[in-house]
Amino acid sequence: MVTAADPGETRTSVWLVARPTPPGRRRTEAPSGLDRERITAATVRLLDAEGLARFSMRRLAAGLGVTAMSLYWYVDTKHDLLELALDRALGDLSLVDLSLREPALPAGSGGPTETGWPGGLKCLAREYRRVLADHPWVAPLSAAYPNIGPHARAFDAALQRLMDATGLVGATRTGAHLAVRQFLHGCGGAVRRTPEGDFCLALDVLIAGIEAKATA
Repeated sequence: MVTAADPGETRTSVWLVARPTPPGRRRTEAPSGLDRERITAATVRLLDAEGLARFSMRRLAAGLGVTAMSLYWYVDTKHDLLELALDRALGDLSLVDLSLREPALPAGSGGPTETGWPGGLKCLAREYRRVLADHPWVAPLSAAYPNIGPHARAFDAALQRLMDATGLVGATRTGAHLAVRQFLHGCGGAVRRTPEGDFCLALDVLIAGIEAKATA
């Protein structure tokens, strides 16, 4: 299983490091037809097809028709590439309009139309669950890496806006936010085993608890 770093190894997130071209190497010498976007997309496809345990730079390079060393023109380590793939998968999230004036669930969606932050939170949670189901490797990587890429930050911002809309303040708001985050991340390992109905029921209970605190 891939982990965030080998024992005793200290690494910095790929999102926090500027990567200059190594001395003596010109950009024109880089392998033709490759770029970081293409490599990241191929990484997502390989992880979806074969899983995290079987992922390797050699397998990825073979799928791209290049040598494994060619990949290191674009990333310094395998861990950097996995961080990039994690954020790329989170880009599949469809972040709902949180204006709170419009229905959070569109007509014809199969469920009752809901407005306000409860409906928005349900949409956000279902979207996150869908991404975890589509990409089972996202949950373990989210636990292993800082998860601070642009799509992760957009998701966090959407959740923050919803929590702001609850009207909770201080320690109560902090606790509610923590409860939501733990619920979403906690469902990662069991997302394929937990029926949709059970997930929605648990989400309803969580939201009811937040509403009770908001009206207390």
